[in-house]
Amino acid sequence: MIGIGNLEAVLAELGHGDLLAALLLAPVVGSFLATLVVRAPAMGAVLTGRSRCDGCGTQLGALELVPLASWLALRGRCRHCSAAIDPVHPAIEAGCLLLAALAGVIFTGWMLAFACALGWLLLTLAAIDLRTGLLPDPLVLAVAVIGLGGGILLAPETVADRLIGGALGAGVLAGVAFAFARLQGREGLGLGDVKLIGALGLWVGWQGLPWVILLSSMGGLAYAALRLILRRPVARDEELPFGPFLALAGWLVWLYAA
Repeated sequence: MIGIGNLEAVLAELGHGDLLAALLLAPVVGSFLATLVVRAPAMGAVLTGRSRCDGCGTQLGALELVPLASWLALRGRCRHCSAAIDPVHPAIEAGCLLLAALAGVIFTGWMLAFACALGWLLLTLAAIDLRTGLLPDPLVLAVAVIGLGGGILLAPETVADRLIGGALGAGVLAGVAFAFARLQGREGLGLGDVKLIGALGLWVGWQGLPWVILLSSMGGLAYAALRLILRRPVARDEELPFGPFLALAGWLVWLYAA
């Protein structure tokens, strides 16, 4: 029988050397996540339906679903109708592979698994937010559950800090969103952003939250400045997705803090 005191050592031993597995798994996971991005917000259909061409609806065979390789072999077009395959498919697959490689430079074993899970989920949320302006609750919930579960499993002494971080993050941004709406008469920060930073607080704890907020805000300001430089200023009533900046900041802060 395994004692609680030996649990972390056992898990580390079981998870050691998983970098190759992560690199092999990354594009496969990316293929599924790319489909979520393309078909969002109808995510339920992805979980229950078969893979089909987004253009003609033809059910795809196994050789047409090999991550990255099929897209390259088909030159980015459907074999049946010649419609262009949405570039989000190879982009998400390659992105998941890159995140796994970056995480593998820093972590091994179970920490690598958690780093990949967080990176892959945040990449998906960022892509969906860019395309639809939405941050789907099931994916945000997955970020929260895995973050808290990882803390309980690998670092139980940090659970209180994580819970405070989750509550504080969501509470602060909810207050900011409410104040902005009252002062400006319109929504300035979506509820999805509030939920996401709450979920990220369960990863980085209250200590990492200021850095997540600072870096994501700097990213948003840099994007707005770039738009000005390119003479594409942001209109006063234009809605800019904040999720991608939160996602990038959250992953970077967790990588540094972990």
